[in-house]
Amino acid sequence: MTAPDPALERWRLILGSPAERCAGPLGTEAAARDAALDWLYGRDPELARRGIRRPSPAGREGGDGPSAVTAVDWLDDVHRLFPRETIERLERDAVERYGIEEIVTDPAVLERVEPSPALLRAVLRTKHLMNPAVLGAARRIVEKVVRQLMDRLRPEVHRAFTGSRDRRPSRLAVARDFDFRTTVRTNLAHYQPEHKRLIIERPSFHSRTRRRLQQWQLVLLVDQSGSMAGSVIHSAVTAACLWNLPGLKTHLVAFDTSVVDLTADVPDPVELLMRVQLGGGTDIARAVDYGAGLIDNPRRCVFAVISDFYEGGDPYRLIHTVRQLVQQGTTVLGLAALDEEANPSYDRELAGRLAREGAHMGAMTPGRLAEFVAERLAR
Repeated sequence: MTAPDPALERWRLILGSPAERCAGPLGTEAAARDAALDWLYGRDPELARRGIRRPSPAGREGGDGPSAVTAVDWLDDVHRLFPRETIERLERDAVERYGIEEIVTDPAVLERVEPSPALLRAVLRTKHLMNPAVLGAARRIVEKVVRQLMDRLRPEVHRAFTGSRDRRPSRLAVARDFDFRTTVRTNLAHYQPEHKRLIIERPSFHSRTRRRLQQWQLVLLVDQSGSMAGSVIHSAVTAACLWNLPGLKTHLVAFDTSVVDLTADVPDPVELLMRVQLGGGTDIARAVDYGAGLIDNPRRCVFAVISDFYEGGDPYRLIHTVRQLVQQGTTVLGLAALDEEANPSYDRELAGRLAREGAHMGAMTPGRLAEFVAERLAR
């Protein structure tokens, strides 16, 4: 029997079973991949709307629901059949697109699953459904993803707070402060044209401005409604990276219709995230009133509200409080996103009204927020 053509197999996997008449049948491994993909994407309601019927796998007749394959079986298959990047995409779609909660509520599944930000968001959304044994397994995902995010964000925060370059020369030979242009200019007398070589006898380096250690406050108010899961995670990690930096006092407050001050848990972002409960309504005005009460010196405070700004409370009260904060000299930020993509989704009408009162509205990555805070500390 002739082996299937790899290119035709790919087209058959992309186009689905109707393409088999032209592309030919799948080999054993490709058929297993097709079955794993069909277990997940075959439940898409769009297929039914388009009149596409899912073929029954061999040995299974009747029924129009997903295969009897369990989430554990499916995870075993995808980890065997696909590269890591594809596995992460499949797991993300399983929990975020199709709501397959067994991925994060079944301890047997949690033992096999690959920790990722998407699964961390799913854990935060469903942890109220978990018994203590499952929570213990879910914590493994939280710890690993938080560690990965901390490792990625710490260098950005460090760069933001180590000072900006100055035009003045420095006697300290630090590689990251190497001044290429000045070095070339001051050593041109040592150029050897016959060898096309410049001998550097005196390298030059930039100096850096020093951060003045006047006390500043960073107040982070984070909307913990279900749509803000990514921002909640990155807010916790960002606050932990900023914790105990010289000259900066950090507060972290989560809110929905109630307000929870999580500042005491900031040094342990894993424990902090396990306390967060996503979902519920949104009362931004109440949270902003609480945060305003934390401010010691309005002119030395960066006050960041991280939300989609779909206010379920009193918008007039919110606007009034923001106006007062701005008039007192507080730097007010309204952030529609705080994650690696910083893709904003928010109520533009309310955001526009807050901007007219003097708030800085937009979206930021955690690293950009650290730079923004560092710039304020340097003033």
